[in-house]
Amino acid sequence: MTLDSDLKASAPKRVMSGMRPTGRLHLGHYWGVLKNWESLQAQYDCFFMVADWHALTTRYDQTADLRAHTRDMLADWLAAGVDPARATVYVQSSVPEIAELSLILGMLTPLPWVQGDPTLKDMVKMLHEELNYGLLGYPVLQTADILAMRGDLVPVGKDQLAHLEISRDIARRFNHVYQRDYFPEPRPLLTQQPLMMGLDGAKMGKSAGNAILLSDDADETCRKIRTAITDPARQRRQDPGDPEQCQVVFKYYPLFAPPDAVEQTAAECRSAARGCVDCKKLLAEYLNETLRPIRERRRTLADDPGELDRLLRAGGEKARAVASDTLRGVREAVQLPTF
Repeated sequence: MTLDSDLKASAPKRVMSGMRPTGRLHLGHYWGVLKNWESLQAQYDCFFMVADWHALTTRYDQTADLRAHTRDMLADWLAAGVDPARATVYVQSSVPEIAELSLILGMLTPLPWVQGDPTLKDMVKMLHEELNYGLLGYPVLQTADILAMRGDLVPVGKDQLAHLEISRDIARRFNHVYQRDYFPEPRPLLTQQPLMMGLDGAKMGKSAGNAILLSDDADETCRKIRTAITDPARQRRQDPGDPEQCQVVFKYYPLFAPPDAVEQTAAECRSAARGCVDCKKLLAEYLNETLRPIRERRRTLADDPGELDRLLRAGGEKARAVASDTLRGVREAVQLPTF
């Protein structure tokens, strides 16, 4: 084994992930993504991207708040534990090499691969509008996001495995067509966090009006928790409840309350020793205590947008250096002329 291959073998695996900047994040993002990112940055070389080009695939006519949404999202990331000293945070459009790589990869991607992507089909149904060229190319651009950073691992949920498989197929096809083992085939890093439902029992989302935002204050959190659904069969205070049938409130307890409090809550629900109103009040206390340090950090970050911009510029420079090196190898493999 050569010295270069020794160094590659000993280097930490690289994780690549990102989010579209659609505004302030909610508890679903925190529990399902950010807590995972916080732990990953201690183990891997992490690249976390603000996917602003991807935002244009469905919101090309809603760009007035794109910069504000980018800062808001970054403030949420950092407040929740993402550390720019241990992970590279950057904006997708600050790395134009990704766009060039996407163009090249698109040339060798068969159309049925992207047309058959189940995630793409779901997005078209949700939007209730015609499929545009940018959204059709979403899987190829996502592949370029990953491969530009030479990502080895991509944190995904089980519902996103098929989407990542397209990226693996494209990487494999590039290596085969140009007869070199250039791109790693990105592997899924399955997230272990359970899906956090919204206050109404449906998927949590800002537009659905069922989300608690990381930026909400304590009073707003209490107000929202009061609207959360519980066991629908428990009609009166003296009726025994069933924690397993409590569609939202009891499911939040294991996420924010200590184990003994979870057990006590279940027991008092079954015996009708505690009513749903009191259960919600206590949950709001646990939730606010968990979010208190995050909110404090977020206020400090939001008060200094210049620092947020500086961090994104620094991360963009690092990400662009990696992508530029990747693209040099791609251009050489494809034998594109240079003059």
